[in-house]
Amino acid sequence: MKRDYYETLGVPRSAGEKEIKKAFRTLARQIHPDVNKSDPEAESKFKEAAEAYEVLSNPETRATYDRYGHEGLKRGGFQDFSQFSFEDIIRSFFGDAIFGEGMFGGFGFGQPGPAKGQDVAVPVELTLEEAAHGVKREVEFDAVDRCGECEGTGAAPGTTRTTCPACQGAGQVQTVRRTAFGQFVSRGPCRDCRGEGTRVEKPCPECKGRGLVIAHKQIEVEIPAGIAEGQSIRMLEKGSAGDRGGRRGDLYVQVAVKPHDQLVRDDSDLIYHLPLTVVDAAIGARLPVPTLDGEEELEIKPGTQPGEVKVLKGKGMPYLRGRGHGDLKVIMDMMVPRNLSAEQKKLLKEFAATTSEKNYTRDEGLFEKIRAAFR
Repeated sequence: MKRDYYETLGVPRSAGEKEIKKAFRTLARQIHPDVNKSDPEAESKFKEAAEAYEVLSNPETRATYDRYGHEGLKRGGFQDFSQFSFEDIIRSFFGDAIFGEGMFGGFGFGQPGPAKGQDVAVPVELTLEEAAHGVKREVEFDAVDRCGECEGTGAAPGTTRTTCPACQGAGQVQTVRRTAFGQFVSRGPCRDCRGEGTRVEKPCPECKGRGLVIAHKQIEVEIPAGIAEGQSIRMLEKGSAGDRGGRRGDLYVQVAVKPHDQLVRDDSDLIYHLPLTVVDAAIGARLPVPTLDGEEELEIKPGTQPGEVKVLKGKGMPYLRGRGHGDLKVIMDMMVPRNLSAEQKKLLKEFAATTSEKNYTRDEGLFEKIRAAFR
């Protein structure tokens, strides 16, 4: 059973010509097969909508349908659109314009043009030092490339592509079909040459006439200083070759940075947890601290507290954009001794007996400093 045409277009029976036309255009955009390639019923839905519009947009066939329904149209010689190709239906309504800047924004069966090659992504792993200083690395990947045997023509060496006899080199063919409701003049890409206007009589044995092959490539990449985990470097037109003379795709080098065994990255800053003994914290010391340029000696002042942070200006990662570097933040991690001998415990007890509250006075906190300011 055919659906009611008004129901198909989603308009009331009182709808005017403009309303019917607008409803069909809106519906056609939604159900067009080129938009819904995953829907196997997309073409039949479009044909149903096109048939409904063909009937309701014509005053004579609409009057017949309103009075006698689908049976009245059959007796009048109207043929449903299921007998016709999708391309015929499209072109009968909208002409060749629909395949350029027409109603569907270029969806359809227009002559194929140059197609951009696919982008290629390749990973590269760096150390933190390499990410900080920048480095040149050679990456390897597989990509589509123009066949070297035939120089991308697809024709065997010593031969050339010939003009397609079916379309005489135009790349398109025109057919005329007479139907019960008019004459269809359709123009579409030539099937013999896939719309290219030329074809290969003797295919290249290397690429089988395609003009393209899979090639293994090596390329040197300059990785800038300051690059971070997850960022990519885009190299224009270094990816796969395009089809029919289209430009190459791009190469994306995806950066991964190995974890450092001592330093932790925080944006452009670096963090280092310095193991500090009670003795060093109490009486002070000079201890080595790792940086991106080797070890640097850090002065630990007497009375340094756990969690205290010392900042080494400009010892972090370089800024990827702009000049300068982040900082290296050294966090004091106090180490409390374990597994003490009896002698060591005795010495600590003797030390504790000689200390008082003034030896453990805390630094003034924020609120104490505020109170002092108002005294």
